[in-house]
Amino acid sequence: MKFLYKQQWNWKISGLALGLTFLLAVLLVKPIGVSTQFVIFDGIVWNLFSDVVVEDNSSKTGYASPNAYLNKSGGKYASNIANPLNYSFVFVLAMVLGGFVASRMQSNASEADSNNLAVTCDKPDSKRYLTVFFGGVLVLFGARLAGGCTSGHMMSGMMQTSLSGYLFAMGAFAVAVPVAMLMYRRNA
Repeated sequence: MKFLYKQQWNWKISGLALGLTFLLAVLLVKPIGVSTQFVIFDGIVWNLFSDVVVEDNSSKTGYASPNAYLNKSGGKYASNIANPLNYSFVFVLAMVLGGFVASRMQSNASEADSNNLAVTCDKPDSKRYLTVFFGGVLVLFGARLAGGCTSGHMMSGMMQTSLSGYLFAMGAFAVAVPVAMLMYRRNA
């Protein structure tokens, strides 16, 4: 896939674009948070093999589930499983598509680029990919235990001046920075 635009975005422009996206989402629809959509996706797959969601006229959403977690909030999750094409689920799909399109539109950063703040390495290896994958799994697991996610707590939460958003951000960086320093230590 070839696009005309092949310049890497400056981190300041990227940050402003991300901030504008979050601001528009909060103003026009609702705060961004996506970890719940992984539960919804799991429920969609589960529902293919077993009736985990049923229509229930006594429920405020019209759907219920024998699973207590999916049935909470008056069957809200059960309703989203039955009708997954909602704002949040489409947003997750758009994030994946947007990441793919952005990766095709931007050129690779050269290691000599002194303005690039990203960690550069000679070539990617399986250890880094596995670390990132399992780190993501742990973050998602923790997010579901806490009832939210990094985008909901940190990005949307901080934008709304939520104390929990600031506390989560401090905790995330207090863990992420030392781990990154250990994982990406350069050989001298």
